Amino acid sequence: MTTTQAAAAVPSASTGQGTGGTKQGAGGTTTVGSGATGASEPAATRGRTSIADTVVVKIAGMAAREIPGVHDMGGGLSRTIGAVRDRVPGGRPNVGRGVKVEVGERQTAIDLDLVVEYGVAITDVAHDVRENVIAAVERTTGLEVVEVNVTVNDVHLPEDDDEAAPTETRVA
Repeated sequence: MTTTQAAAAVPSASTGQGTGGTKQGAGGTTTVGSGATGASEPAATRGRTSIADTVVVKIAGMAAREIPGVHDMGGGLSRTIGAVRDRVPGGRPNVGRGVKVEVGERQTAIDLDLVVEYGVAITDVAHDVRENVIAAVERTTGLEVVEVNVTVNDVHLPEDDDEAAPTETRVA
């Protein structure tokens, strides 16, 4: 996504409104629905809800991985670093790998880098990923997803798994 597209698609986070609007805080946090204060206000509207950008990244990453045909996410270098991180004792997989988000006042735009399985229809996988990510992010955060850009970086071939299998050694 280019900068001009982002500016047109997602309102600037720095132009937060007063009560009832949303605004971008320090550290990539979006405030959604800053409520009123006081005992006379309904309980559901007292206070403010903030959603960090990493929350949107994780939700989108999990939703994309749920789709059959998605083998992995991220570009070549990030997948390599992720494979090393996964092998470190105590390390856990990074569900945000291959996901970039821009969060505005009420909207978000998401970019995904995918590796698909060989033999699947890429356009169908991209369509299913887009639908699942939009549904999950909108349902969970209340933000409107204005676009989900899917980039397929690689195709996972069945023989790629054979290379990872241990080979017979020449010495006993």
